[in-house]
Amino acid sequence: MASQSANLWVLLGLGLAGIFVLTRKLKQSVKEELGAFIEKLQLLPPPQPAPPKAPHPLTALTFALSDLFDIEGHVSTFGHPEWARTHEAASSTSPAVTALVEGGATCVGTTVVDDLAFGISGENKHYGTPTNPAVPARVPGGSSSGAAVAVAANFISFSLGIDTSGGVRVPAGFCGILGFRPSFGAVSHMGIIPISTSLDTVGWFAKDPNILCRVGHILLKAPFVMQRNPRQIIIADDCFQHINVPVDRSSQVVIKATEKLFGRQVLKHINLEDYISSEVPSLKEYSSQKTNGELKASSLKLLANIMKFLQRHEFRLMHNEWLNIVKPDLHPAISAQLYEKFEVSDVEIENSKSVRSEIHAAVNLLLKDEGILVIPTVADPPPKLGGKEILSEDYQSRTFSLLSIASVSGCCQVTIPLGFYDKYPVSVSLIARHGGDRFLLDTLKSMYSTLQEQADIAAKSKSSRNVVSKEQTAEIAKEKGNQAYKDKQWQKAIGFYTEAIKLSADNATYYSNRAQAYLELGSYLQAEADCTKAINLDKKNVKAYFRRGTAREMLGYYKDAIDDFNYALVLEPTNKRAASAAERLRKLFQ
Repeated sequence: MASQSANLWVLLGLGLAGIFVLTRKLKQSVKEELGAFIEKLQLLPPPQPAPPKAPHPLTALTFALSDLFDIEGHVSTFGHPEWARTHEAASSTSPAVTALVEGGATCVGTTVVDDLAFGISGENKHYGTPTNPAVPARVPGGSSSGAAVAVAANFISFSLGIDTSGGVRVPAGFCGILGFRPSFGAVSHMGIIPISTSLDTVGWFAKDPNILCRVGHILLKAPFVMQRNPRQIIIADDCFQHINVPVDRSSQVVIKATEKLFGRQVLKHINLEDYISSEVPSLKEYSSQKTNGELKASSLKLLANIMKFLQRHEFRLMHNEWLNIVKPDLHPAISAQLYEKFEVSDVEIENSKSVRSEIHAAVNLLLKDEGILVIPTVADPPPKLGGKEILSEDYQSRTFSLLSIASVSGCCQVTIPLGFYDKYPVSVSLIARHGGDRFLLDTLKSMYSTLQEQADIAAKSKSSRNVVSKEQTAEIAKEKGNQAYKDKQWQKAIGFYTEAIKLSADNATYYSNRAQAYLELGSYLQAEADCTKAINLDKKNVKAYFRRGTAREMLGYYKDAIDDFNYALVLEPTNKRAASAAERLRKLFQ
């Protein structure tokens, strides 16, 4: 009897030990996968063709899908268990997925997205938030968080996600990997759960640029063309002044790589805010509808508002009935977007369409066939897990202002990692015109290794420490002055421009900008003096001549004013304002 009792205790102990070991293995498995996957499955490619035919182009590659792609017999969760509970299994597989499998890749599972793929944090309390391999205490970025994490952790070769307002670009930036948002309509939208029909794109992640390009060639079905180098690489200087990474670790890396590969003559610098303001006049009509200070918003902030408006409006058109019947428990940021009162007027819809059409034309005009626009991917490091920073209006405004450029224009964009700064991933983005996807992928391939070399050099350089040069500080002060000027805070603008001049007294633009603010205040003598200083520093400063002419006209120095307007016309014959002012004065005083 005692022997039987002892055997029972041994068996019980072995059973408990087995449960303990099994539990440890399960936990270890989950830990190893960093919570990226929702379900493991296999979609196997067809057999390889017999020689001498070439093997499938994606042979030996594995991939995963954000859980909103249709897979025959599978119920997508769309990031929420209530969606899975109230929807049936798909009757067919998404064409994008089928193309990749037929191209030789093996699909191994589905991955986590934000609730209803609507957020940018990547947090999901229902299925767990995937762990960001680059910075585990920070969010992975969304909506396609699991897809990015699975690639960043080397579980798979590449993955698919949906980019509506940053769903691929943000997690690529936060996790330190490559992410591609194609031109709107370049990859079939069939077989995905829609978020916003006018913004949705099927994007993809990889760590290896060659894999990113191979996947792109399959999905884009782009005809083969000879690889072309960019004729112009345009740096959006104003966008880089508002991020938490020094320019020597961001835009300067691209500049140096460009100079090494293509020569300095290819580089061009631009103030993107000013360009959009001048080329997208319907933004003014859109802003005129706004209250509570929105009239003072910058062009990129207004563009971001339009992107969020379109996403919210179109999501509700498609899914509002389900939301109101099921009433799912959502992340606070997403719940606020989808359940708060939201009035939509026909005028606002029409103005949004006008803005989309004009920004599409403006970006295509800027870039043409062989131009690349360079911007930061995100403005800030990944926020802390569970933190409220990502919910703040300031954070979202800074983030969506950058993301809206490609989303609203429909252009293609690639996110490129540039190592780490202050322990957080750094990335930049390259944008090509709508339809320039193959050209953008070719540019990535030709620039990638040199970008990484220059990023490594910058990281090791003493100058890349957390110290900002006087020139950089001056530029930041100038940009603050520009924003204050746009907000019609003239005296505040003068203060910022004065600060910039103290730091860098040989920059003609600072004096010319301060003169413009003085003109608004009626301080014509100060404006004239600043313009004269600007002209002494830069004899070709058209704005300084025009502004000095304006100041002199107000002071009664009409002949000198006419001379200034005429000189501005010599430098820039198409300057309509200078021509009009000179003609007006000639008629008055002849």
